[in-house]
Amino acid sequence: MYQLDAERGTNRTVHLLYVCVFLLTGIGLVTLYSASYAFADRFFRNSHHFISRQLVFGGAGIILFFISSRIDLEHVRKIIFPLVIIAMVLCVLTLVPGIGVERHGASRWIRIGANTYQPSEMVKLVLPLYLAHIFDKKKESLNSFASGILPPLLITSIFFALIYAQNNFSTAVFVALNALMLFFLAGLHYRYFISAIVIFTPLAGLLLFTAEHRVRRLVSFIRPEWDPLGAGFQVRSSLLTIISGGLWGQGIGQGTRKIASVPEIHSDFIFSAFAEEAGFIGVFLFFALSAFFVFLGYRVAWRSASAFKFLLAAGMTTMLASQMLLNIAVVSGALPATGIPLPFFSAGGSSLITSLICAGFIVNVARNNGKDEAVNDTGYAGFNLEDQDVR
Repeated sequence: MYQLDAERGTNRTVHLLYVCVFLLTGIGLVTLYSASYAFADRFFRNSHHFISRQLVFGGAGIILFFISSRIDLEHVRKIIFPLVIIAMVLCVLTLVPGIGVERHGASRWIRIGANTYQPSEMVKLVLPLYLAHIFDKKKESLNSFASGILPPLLITSIFFALIYAQNNFSTAVFVALNALMLFFLAGLHYRYFISAIVIFTPLAGLLLFTAEHRVRRLVSFIRPEWDPLGAGFQVRSSLLTIISGGLWGQGIGQGTRKIASVPEIHSDFIFSAFAEEAGFIGVFLFFALSAFFVFLGYRVAWRSASAFKFLLAAGMTTMLASQMLLNIAVVSGALPATGIPLPFFSAGGSSLITSLICAGFIVNVARNNGKDEAVNDTGYAGFNLEDQDVR
């Protein structure tokens, strides 16, 4: 009887996850078209330029979403190390002249035919997979630095260095902090986190001041009046666009500030276009939907029956949730400007496909929860945090 109830609960969770993912993707596509058609018409003579590309990538992403939601996770674990190597090689290729594509002083993309791909998006997917695998494999020696901590720390550091070399400091820090969260969830002793903070904080500060544009963004964030028409223009315009939405919004397709007020509004600042047209009510519903999706993701993780599944679901959920929060914080002026896209919304096939695959793995773990006999209704049964000396 209990097993039947567990399977019913699992099916309900899976269906709710499907609804959340499809709603977020659908709303994102509508918002992208509304935010981009004027810009696309002006610069590409085709108002459907961005949405047509996004629909193609979205179709591929949905296929990969279904594959990642149903594939045997043990098969995935067998190819994790090749995936890590592939992600590293692709990151290196961004720095190779003729292969890497430079935009705005950053070499973050590689050219694939008529399209480009951003390898750092693959890192957001591969690194949580690797960390979940390695922490599960070494769960008996997690607090041994040489055998339990050094291998994942080394891989994380390599990815950080490669992404930073692309002049993508914000994504490098973002990936490192999400990895740090998995280190914490795996149950490492608190002394390692203190050591990481002591080492990483001054290093991040030093790297922050190695590029003029990062310094300008930071100063503009601290003193918005310092350069209102330069480094602070995009965020300031975004805030005015959000405010103009009022309570009910201007209506889908009716926003006007998206036309010229916010540079690249279809990309990292797309949330301001959504807020202008959907208003406070729409923004509230977006947060409710996103929070529900994140709640389901962590609930799936907590009910998992193995360390790998727990860390996989938690890692993918954290990756998506932290991207949402960071992007919206930047767009609303709560944090300095970064290059972090809004999952399911921002233009760019790399981000959309990665977001859908991450969501697919969360669904995959949810499906497995109904089959694992070790699952109980009191929480995560396969990984006792108290045994890991967490303080």
